[in-house]
Amino acid sequence: MFCLDLREDRTMQEASSMYKRLPSRDRDGRTMLDVENNNSAHLQNDMEQGATRPPWTYSFPHVLVATISSFLFGYHLGVINEPLETISLDLGFSGNTLAEGLVVSTCLGGAFVGSLLSGWIADEIGRRRALQVSALPMIVGASLSATTVSLEGMLLGRLLVGTGIGLGPPVAALYVTEVSPSFVRGTYGSLIQIATCLGIMGSLFVGIPTKGIVGWWRMCFWFSLIPAVALAFAMEFCAESPHWLYKLGKSVEAEAEFEKLLGPSHVKPAISELSKSDRGDELETVKFSELFYGRHFKVVFIGSSLFALQQLSGINAVFYFSSTVFRSTGIPSNLGNTLVGVANLSGSIIAMILMDKLGRKVLLMWSFSGMAVAMILQATTGSFLGSGSGASYLSFGGMLLFVLTFAAGAGPVPGLLLSEIFPSRIRAKAMAFCMSVHWWVALCKSKVIPLLKLGPQLLYLTFSTFCLMAIVFVKRNVVETKGKSLQEIEITLLPQE
Repeated sequence: MFCLDLREDRTMQEASSMYKRLPSRDRDGRTMLDVENNNSAHLQNDMEQGATRPPWTYSFPHVLVATISSFLFGYHLGVINEPLETISLDLGFSGNTLAEGLVVSTCLGGAFVGSLLSGWIADEIGRRRALQVSALPMIVGASLSATTVSLEGMLLGRLLVGTGIGLGPPVAALYVTEVSPSFVRGTYGSLIQIATCLGIMGSLFVGIPTKGIVGWWRMCFWFSLIPAVALAFAMEFCAESPHWLYKLGKSVEAEAEFEKLLGPSHVKPAISELSKSDRGDELETVKFSELFYGRHFKVVFIGSSLFALQQLSGINAVFYFSSTVFRSTGIPSNLGNTLVGVANLSGSIIAMILMDKLGRKVLLMWSFSGMAVAMILQATTGSFLGSGSGASYLSFGGMLLFVLTFAAGAGPVPGLLLSEIFPSRIRAKAMAFCMSVHWWVALCKSKVIPLLKLGPQLLYLTFSTFCLMAIVFVKRNVVETKGKSLQEIEITLLPQE
């Protein structure tokens, strides 16, 4: 009862502040008195249903379909690892390290382009259609990669696939955030990371027969068409984001989609929530330049910094040096990759369980702390890998600890958190910019790290420093969004003009 009273007080305070911010006439031409009376009725209805929550079973199927794009993201990131040597032999560039590097990095370059376009596409045609569009270059690119007989064809296929995996994940994060009830939004957001893990593990599993079966690497690409076609087809039957529809002034359509996602009895409270921040004076198209000055700068800075720190924490370097650690311990690469995959999946499940209990900020801080400890452990034990002691096993344990703690926080939280803290008006384009920062840092890191020739120990210490910097950044800049509606978060973070 005490919690319900606090909730009612907070709701009435927000309604009061909203009343002061509203213009004298809203987008439908109603007077202030009409708006006040209408909102009072909605708020009263919301408070009467405060003790109940919308069934999660309504929105879950829609979220599940959207996460197929994350499965494809993980699959295409991992599909090239095992077959790369065989591909280079078949296509005639074996021993050409530049060509092999291009096969990997071209996908990252395509992802950078796709992520930049994702905001514009999601705002123009909607979240649902954007996810369908993201499947098309993955279908075409994978088909081209599977049938090519030249390096040029492989590079073009990887570029197209990269465009698709750059477009899909930010739109999926937007979609999941906007269709999820607030009390399970963190759990649903964690499904994106779990789908990515399953995609990576799936690509490793599919790649096992590559060295034993001639031409099997082509099948690895053909298999990816199944989830890509499923995504394009199944999204046709999913709900569109009510937030996107309401922002366009399509309130009737938004109500219909809310009914699919929340149930009939929760439609009016949901529309009432939207009216707190999505106002008629914000219907004009947002420009990219608006992300870098004024009232939006702070949240965009937080978002892009989180994605940069996520990459600079060293997750790719762990996989880069994994084969060295496997050899030092005598662990077969297939078994080692399986254990790393299990650690990745286990961390993602932990995040799913704790996201809506402990909150985003706590998970981020503990995650970066665990990653820093793991990196220091790897740097310390790495000096003794050839000594015949148990240091090599400690190094392998440090690798598993790093992957586990990354997947439990630093992996899934930034994508979810950013789609929560960005105001509705800039959400798609801000996510696009921050994801492009993610891909740009990943691309630069893949090119710079081999040139530095720092060695594992010094590199691990460098990444542990970035993890410690991330802890300080999160503590000072990140706000907790657990259990809050998107409108409550926007009112809290965004200064009013």
